[in-house]
Amino acid sequence: MSIKNVTIKPGCISCGLCAFVAPELFEVTDVSRLKEGADPSQHKEKLKQAAEQCPVRVIAYAEEPENDTAKTE
Repeated sequence: MSIKNVTIKPGCISCGLCAFVAPELFEVTDVSRLKEGADPSQHKEKLKQAAEQCPVRVIAYAEEPENDTAKTE
């Protein structure tokens, strides 16, 4: 599965938990945000953990099956 469309919904309280759990993915300024250039698919477990532990549940993401582009002859 690959991760697509990571968003931070309105309501973030800037607690910093997501950046603590997944510093490769999140940074906190006035609100939490996904770091520019971050690849959520490389840190799936940390993303899921950050989303589950978010006290206001504002981290959202979608999982998509990876396409098998290999062709058989």
